Amino acid sequence: MSKLKAVILAAGKGTRMKSDLPKVIHKVLGKTLVEYVIEATQQAGVQEVCLVIGYQADKVRNSIPKGPEFVVQEEQLGTGHAVKCAKDFIGKEGETLVLCGDTPLIKGETLKAFVDYHRQNENKITVLSANMEDPAGYGRIIRDNQGEFIKSVEHKDASQEELKSKEINSGMYIFNSKELSEALDKLTTNNAQGEYYLPDTLTIVKEKGLKVDAYLIQDPREIAGVNTQEQLKEAEEVMKNR
Repeated sequence: MSKLKAVILAAGKGTRMKSDLPKVIHKVLGKTLVEYVIEATQQAGVQEVCLVIGYQADKVRNSIPKGPEFVVQEEQLGTGHAVKCAKDFIGKEGETLVLCGDTPLIKGETLKAFVDYHRQNENKITVLSANMEDPAGYGRIIRDNQGEFIKSVEHKDASQEELKSKEINSGMYIFNSKELSEALDKLTTNNAQGEYYLPDTLTIVKEKGLKVDAYLIQDPREIAGVNTQEQLKEAEEVMKNR
């Protein structure tokens, strides 16, 4: 079985939280948001975890139990740039999950099924997707008439036709580590945000003739990011019911 690593993006400030604390160390039922993500990766069979930290990096580092490695993203230049900061950790062997530190509701069993799907289909990249009633603001998954994956497009860069898609990119991926490493070197900032977009790696790899796919999960709540105090309360309710 090839080695499975996880890179968790945890550098953001979380301005909408209206709090000085870095977003990922806000707590749900006494545990930080990012700890839930780390635990889910362990349940999915991840052997090594790296957190990409930035805002109040020391505070984040000190609030996480021992185990993960850390890399610091000095400037926030997009998701592609954040993952690039962990390039040495990613290496060229096995697979790498890329996850968000503010999604505490993702389940270990979901990530395990996601990894299994990726391996069984011999994909080089698989993106975790979900159908959303109101997909505004999310990147969209675009498929052809046969339901085959074509691309993932950011909301700001999507055409009117593409915006009709309700299948969204959760921001969670599993990559062949070697392909991820090579694609990160090819990212550019030629887009509406002027940032390095991680989803652009999908196009880069697909254009090599390699297999890129999306894995649709049933419960979109699992991929909900916590960006506000209200969403923190909602996540707490879901956790209590579990």
